[in-house]
Amino acid sequence: MHITLLRHGKPSFQLSGLVRAEALPHIANAYRLSGIIDTPPPSKTMVFARQHDLFISSDLPRSVESAQALGLPDIHLREPLFHETPIPHFSSGKMALPIGVWITVLRLLWLFGFSRNGESYSDARRRGRDAAERLANLANEHGNVILIGHGFMNHFIAKELNAIGWSGPVSPGKRFWEYASYRYSHT
Repeated sequence: MHITLLRHGKPSFQLSGLVRAEALPHIANAYRLSGIIDTPPPSKTMVFARQHDLFISSDLPRSVESAQALGLPDIHLREPLFHETPIPHFSSGKMALPIGVWITVLRLLWLFGFSRNGESYSDARRRGRDAAERLANLANEHGNVILIGHGFMNHFIAKELNAIGWSGPVSPGKRFWEYASYRYSHT
């Protein structure tokens, strides 16, 4: 029995260009609603994903579309519990920065407690713990489980799986279509 955490495919909404702070809410929403670009996943990932008993994704389009791109027969569960940690942001302001700089600055501020228009770091960690427990229960009930999820949330889930007796890498991977599996350690 194992749990696999897989990151979705490359989003169709490209985070690029110079952006004013007042445009951040629109960009955050557009990214949240984005699907994936029409590029097939690596064939070894497709073969591996299909070897699971239960297929789960977050409720965000890029996860659902990634599950479909993997050729999974059905997504058994789509839950908001597994969606990405929304990036906090400002709702107004004329300051313009490259979007990559905004994301870096906002994520750093997030680590230090900034959560306006997003989810706090501590709430995201707590949700990661709940998600790990949910996946562990589903694996106990159904066998091999795969989650088509998101970078930050998969990282939090991996940390919590390791804490509750599952063994696997500390990080499930940062690249699109990257994955890692966790096995329960009977001690």
